[in-house]
Amino acid sequence: MTLTDIVDLSSDDELGEVDVKPVKLEPGLVGRKLQQNENNKAQLVKYQKSKTPCAIRESEENRSSNALSTGHSSSSILDQGQSPVDDTGLSYTSPLSPAPLCRQFWKAGNYNDGIGSKVTIQNGKNYLHVHPMFLHSNATSHKWAFGAIAELLDNAVDEIQNGATFVIVDKTSNPRDGSPALLIQDNGSGMDPEAMRRCMSFGFSDKKSKSAIGQYGNGFKTSTMRLGADVIVFSRHQDKRVLTQSIGLLSYTFLAQTGHDRIVVPMVDYEFNTSTETLEIMHGTEHFMSNLSMLLQWSPYSTEADLLKQFNDIGAHGTKVIIYNLWFSDDGNVELDFDTDSEDIRISGDTKKVNATSKWKTVNEEHIANRFHYSLRVYLSILYLRIPETFQIVLRGRVVEHHNIANDLKFPEFILYKPQMGGSVEGQVITTIGFLKEAPHVSFHGFNVYHKNRLILPFWQVVSYLDSRGRGVVGVLEANFVEPSHNKQDFEKTSLFQKLEARLKEMTWEYWDYHCGLIGYQVKKKLIPQVSSNRTPHSCVQQPVTLGQSSPAVGSKKAALGRFEQLVPNSQVGRMKRKENGDIPLVKNVKAKLIDGRSQNVQLVNPTGNQLKDEEAVNLMQENKKLRAKYLEYEKKGEELNLKVTQLRSEIKELDDEYSRMMSELESLETVKEESGV
Repeated sequence: MTLTDIVDLSSDDELGEVDVKPVKLEPGLVGRKLQQNENNKAQLVKYQKSKTPCAIRESEENRSSNALSTGHSSSSILDQGQSPVDDTGLSYTSPLSPAPLCRQFWKAGNYNDGIGSKVTIQNGKNYLHVHPMFLHSNATSHKWAFGAIAELLDNAVDEIQNGATFVIVDKTSNPRDGSPALLIQDNGSGMDPEAMRRCMSFGFSDKKSKSAIGQYGNGFKTSTMRLGADVIVFSRHQDKRVLTQSIGLLSYTFLAQTGHDRIVVPMVDYEFNTSTETLEIMHGTEHFMSNLSMLLQWSPYSTEADLLKQFNDIGAHGTKVIIYNLWFSDDGNVELDFDTDSEDIRISGDTKKVNATSKWKTVNEEHIANRFHYSLRVYLSILYLRIPETFQIVLRGRVVEHHNIANDLKFPEFILYKPQMGGSVEGQVITTIGFLKEAPHVSFHGFNVYHKNRLILPFWQVVSYLDSRGRGVVGVLEANFVEPSHNKQDFEKTSLFQKLEARLKEMTWEYWDYHCGLIGYQVKKKLIPQVSSNRTPHSCVQQPVTLGQSSPAVGSKKAALGRFEQLVPNSQVGRMKRKENGDIPLVKNVKAKLIDGRSQNVQLVNPTGNQLKDEEAVNLMQENKKLRAKYLEYEKKGEELNLKVTQLRSEIKELDDEYSRMMSELESLETVKEESGV
């Protein structure tokens, strides 16, 4: 791929003139020494304590009156374009051009340039110009702003394998008008100029790892353009002995105000010269000048010095993304609320109210199942099923504490599900299911479905309960055998996914029917008829189980187990529907808790009918649970060790590069010394 004056996301070599003004480069900037930055760990600690430089310092902003527009990327190939510019030396000092009139994302799709997408013929081939309107229409795949932020964090999490130890999410300010902007920064491997162009274009993905979350090469464009009209990216990359730093701008404001009929992305690249210890421009002066002109006119930074300052806190490698001209909500405020909580980012006006009795209303409103809708800190705490101890998500100066929803469940069970297609097993998943600890006083229910460690469907309600059947039942599973949609907020509606949905619905009913008595509901079950009998099953209504009260009927662990066996016969406790999908219940934790004596305050009622006791089955299930816990522990340790190996290899590689550099310098010094001696 040849490098040209600008990155053009259309596939046509001819391009009209770009509306830019001449720029005078400040002397001494290209050729300055690259400052050595402190190590990443110290940098993160310093950031958490003070949140200094790099425009992280917050100030009271006046809401910008400039109207904006949105953007997203197109599905065409990077190609050439011409943008001649006079570099005779007039400095650019005027403010940003006014953005489109509409500040609300869902109403910002108008693009009145009088020109639609068109097809041109060049060298006997047809080329399609991808219109900037596609940026907005493509970004509408994100219905939820937090889903867009999660896409950007996925990029940082995928960099853990390259040694990333943190990602920062924070508020910053647009220096031109003081309006709020969103900062996302990581210390991953960064992007070289070629990778930056792939990032800013459409449909490229370098993520071939089976554990990588991203795969479509579309997430960066959809997510950034869903959050704001414009985004500028700074990335520093070090490969062997070559250190580069690149700056790219994807601006719907720029495209709309200049009336472009195709998507153009200005970029500039620098390479560090180890001999002179200076930064040198890449790809020629004309290319550099034309792109720099557009960057200084349409980005938040009006001088090259201000642009280069953004690399000061990136370190030896990493990426910084700044999204500005953020969208407004229907009430006229910025959609992302930075003011309500100084340690959080919220969605403006999206606080969820729940229907509950006055006594339990606060519990319901403050529950994680409700708060994740409008609190980014809560959502990020459950976004990943597992987070290495060596990696931190830092939101507005404070580390996000990881939260495992499975730990919020009482009376949990672990059920193995093996979906089948055409007689062959397509995968397997262990589902943890139970009641929320606050049940029956909370009304939430549903399954939290992860894919490759990433939360896709939070509290997915597979059933609509009547007379409280299913209330408070929550599950957690990692379904890697189904594929997520492009916005990673749903799954592709394949037959496998439909099978999963049907099984989770059955699982909810089954769990409720056999355990609702444990949280105070009336138990309704069908008795199993004897084989020799011609009678049909009939319903048996039992008295509810009362929790939280001491009972003289529970005198010992053995008696408690016996009464539990009488209340729920083994023939029904162990009975879970076994269909062609081959799912198996692994653990019955309720019995284990009774044996351990942790449910001594449960008043059990003796039902009528013949009951079977099977203490051996109970012991086997307890042993199964212990083995499962050990397996999960070993699996976690294995992941941590693999991560440490990756990080050590990365450190060894950096040390080898440093050693080679120092040996080269030593040889140069010896040569100079010999010449001086001669």
